[in-house]
Amino acid sequence: MCLYLILIVFLSLRASFLSSTIVSIVAIACLDYFFVPPLFSFRVSDESDTVAFITFLISAAVITRLVSRVGVLMKEKLKQTEAYLSEAQQLSHTGSFGWKVATGEIFWSEQTFRIFQLDRTDKPTIEFVLERTHPDDAPFVRETIERAAREGSDFDFEHRLLMPDRSIRHLRVAAHLNKDKAGEFEFIGSVMDITESKRVEEALRQARTELAHVSRLTTMGELTASIAHEVNQPLTGIVMNGNAGLRWLAGESRNLEEARLALERIVRDGKRAGDVIARIRALVKKVETFKESLNIDEVIREVIGLMRVELQRNGVVLDLRLTGGLPAVRGDRVQLQQVMMNLILNAIEAMNTVEDRTRKLVIHSRAVGDDEVSVEVEDSGIGIDPSGADRIFDALHTTKPEGLGMGLSISRSIIENHGGRLQAVTKSGPGAVFQFTLAPHDRSAEDA
Repeated sequence: MCLYLILIVFLSLRASFLSSTIVSIVAIACLDYFFVPPLFSFRVSDESDTVAFITFLISAAVITRLVSRVGVLMKEKLKQTEAYLSEAQQLSHTGSFGWKVATGEIFWSEQTFRIFQLDRTDKPTIEFVLERTHPDDAPFVRETIERAAREGSDFDFEHRLLMPDRSIRHLRVAAHLNKDKAGEFEFIGSVMDITESKRVEEALRQARTELAHVSRLTTMGELTASIAHEVNQPLTGIVMNGNAGLRWLAGESRNLEEARLALERIVRDGKRAGDVIARIRALVKKVETFKESLNIDEVIREVIGLMRVELQRNGVVLDLRLTGGLPAVRGDRVQLQQVMMNLILNAIEAMNTVEDRTRKLVIHSRAVGDDEVSVEVEDSGIGIDPSGADRIFDALHTTKPEGLGMGLSISRSIIENHGGRLQAVTKSGPGAVFQFTLAPHDRSAEDA
């Protein structure tokens, strides 16, 4: 009888309550017919057997009912969990998938179908994924998938989809390799729609560009006197040489050689003035970041050329220690000039109140090891307040009443965008040292 009860319980796990009840009744009939005297008859001769049959039937019904109820609750719980998971995937724009490498079968969650804009009745395939992938990214996606299947390795990459309406979606796909029950390889992974985060990232980049542009304009305003001087010098030279040339050509004793030299000086000064204007236009012009191979010493000299009068006006002695022969760096000339101007202006302001020692500004360029170029801007000013040392690169943090607190923050952002780092270096004596490093321009990597 115990065996019958066990059999009924197992049947209840796989069948409905009604079918389990029918099985119980059939089991009792079989038990009466084959095992209870008189054999091969449904008649019961002993009253105790009747009680046992009734007890068996009640027990079977109770167990069947309980097991059936547990099954219903488990199904409801599973449905609820699936609903929560589906809602969570929709909110996070993350779908899941499975891919059996041997058979090529692909299983998608509901959100994955939404991301790829594929109807649930259609069967997902690798070919469809590649068709929906942006043409520029399709070779990379195909190669990544084939390599993962061939080597049995996990993968994590980003790519774009080109949707039927010609809109573009950005995806991040990550998968982990497992073995199914049959021992075959399968990938279990996720597909995240990161289009919105890419838009936010682009908007943030544009906002940083706008802020950097405003910072450049502010800096150029502070350098008005220096710029005017730099432009005025070649203009004055042009006027003087023009007058001299006219005198050499006037009268009967014309000196054509001196007149030619005067004209050459006019051309030289004109080019010099043009170069100054070009640098100013480049600094204030709002253009997209353009990285090229640069000589960092030339960048420094160009900035010094615009700031020479500012240094003289504040009584700053410049000690320019440019190593020369440094590896070229890859960067945006205007942005790196902006960093140099910010650091030099900060140094000048830090030395404004110094009266008991020389206001000395040291700019040192050098190679660091075999793979970096370093530029240090050292002043003999008031130094960095230890209580605010950890906040000097924070946006909107400033120690100047009229400051915006954006100079160092923007400068660090620019250097990090160039793959380098900007930091304040500990100095034993008075003043402060700011150092930024840049990686050399790898032409071989660019060609590849």
